[in-house]
Order: sequence, then C-alpha cells, then structure tokens
Amino acid sequence: MGQIFDGRLFKPPGTFMDLDYGHDLANRKAAVLGIPYDNGTHPNRVGARDGPRAIREASRLIRRYRPPNADFDPLERLRVIDCGDVKLVPSVLEEAEKAIECAVRLIAGTGAIPVTMGGDGSVTLGQLRALSGLHRGLTVLHVDSHTDANPGDDRTKATGNTFVRAAHEGVIDVDTSIHVGMRGTFYAPGLFEKARQLGYGLITYEELKNRGVYDVTAELKERFTDRPVYLCWDMDFFDPSCAPGVCAPIPGGPSAEEGLQFLRALSGLTFVGFDINTVSPPHDVQGITAQLAAQVMYDCLVLLCQRPGYTL
Repeated sequence: MGQIFDGRLFKPPGTFMDLDYGHDLANRKAAVLGIPYDNGTHPNRVGARDGPRAIREASRLIRRYRPPNADFDPLERLRVIDCGDVKLVPSVLEEAEKAIECAVRLIAGTGAIPVTMGGDGSVTLGQLRALSGLHRGLTVLHVDSHTDANPGDDRTKATGNTFVRAAHEGVIDVDTSIHVGMRGTFYAPGLFEKARQLGYGLITYEELKNRGVYDVTAELKERFTDRPVYLCWDMDFFDPSCAPGVCAPIPGGPSAEEGLQFLRALSGLTFVGFDINTVSPPHDVQGITAQLAAQVMYDCLVLLCQRPGYTL
C-alpha cells in the first residue's frame, strides 16, 4: 500500500506544546528531552518515571505568548524540537546514567540547549557529565527544598547524593555552584554544613523570603558572571498546595506565583542546560503539578531567548 500518512487525518504522539518531533537538530537552538526514570528511593512515592508523559499532556494548556515581558513565541524563536524520551529502564541506575549522558551529549554537541524533564533527582548527574565536557567551568544553580548533597556515594540513594557525586567527579565548578530553597526536615543533622564543606553555596528558603527575590537573584547574577549555568529545578521547591505530585513534598514553600517570579528574575544568565524533575503523576491532583512544570519549562525557554549574546 505504501505511504498512508496524511497530516489531515493523523497526528504524531503528543509532544511538548505540540512541537515537532524528531532528531534532526540542524539550526535548532533548543531541544526538549524526557527522562522517564525513577530510582524507587521513596518506596511510597514511586511514579516520577511517568513525569515526561504527564508534563507533555499538561503542556497543551500553555500558550506561547506571555505579555508584557515575553510577548513573543520562544518555541518559534529557538526552533525548539521534541526529541522524545531517553530509552532506559527505571531503577537500573548505572545503565540509565550512561544513556542519559549519551543522549544529552548528542543534543548539546549540535549546539542545541537541552531542556529536560524527569524523572526523579537522580537524572541530573548524567546530564552534568555530558555538559561538563562541552562547557568549561560548568556551574549549577540547584533550586530545591533539599540539597541532594547527602554524605556518601551510595548509588541506591542517588536522588539524595547527586551533588556529592558531581563534586567528587569534578564535573562542575563546585565553588560557584549553589543550592537555593532548602527547608523542612532532613534524615540527618549537619547536612547544610556538609554541603558547604564540599564548596557549595547555600541560600535557604527562609533567607530567600527574608531578602526578597530580586536581592537574591542580583547576587546570583554576580556570582555567575560569564559562567555557563545549568539550572536544576526540583518541583518540590514549590509548596505542596500548588505542586502536590512530587517525589518528596515539603510544606512551607513558595506559591506558584512566587516560584515563577524567582525563575523569571534569572534573566540574563548564560544557561547551557535545564533540568526540571520529580513530577510524580500518581501523587498529583488533577494534573496541577504537571501543568506547573510545563509552565516552568516554557519560562526556561523564555530565559534562553534572554541569554546574553544569544542570536536567534
């Protein structure tokens, strides 16, 4: 019978904001990538492996223009494409990390900026390994209610020690990297001090509230001057009232409005990668966490359009 495809009758599987799907990245400035992985670290909160599917579905509700500060179509400006998901087996960590690293390296090697969606927090290390070889002095802005810098290199606890392993492997510039947003309860004492001993900066959520968004982001912009920045955004940074469907919810965080205000105030940084993680659809309420994650991803694309010296 030959070719039966007719665009009037068929449409491809759902992509982020109905982007084109494919792997030809010629002239693409950014590429969306799903990482359907979780490590089962929280036996009662397994489900982040379904995050990419849920975020893509929720993204249909996001419009392409955000006046007055982003009254343009970032998807069109950046010629964004959706590359689908990394092929991996959830909970098989070492193989998954290699697959993630390979996929992100292929995307970034073309000059496109990877914008990924997890998956739990253990999806980050493979991406840092990939980007560190392309961007000297890679620095991390980690927005999370946890440091993910718990002591030890135990891979069965990869969601909690990602940034210990990153520091030990030397894939990032620890002295300029920083954790923002920590709050709540922790498994052990002294975790903030242990992160500082590794070289990381820390700004707790209480400090962020007390100082205000623009004071903190001014410090971050000074800290990251002329640095390639990787933004790792854990959705549990938000309060569970607006993001209940995450791997490790912590009460007392920012509202959707407050969290997005902080994100949008990061304009002007030289971002080289984005990682939005920990959406867990089985624990979501009517998809509100997935929709908020889709909004975060959209705003990350806007930030790319505001990158210094970025030609479109």
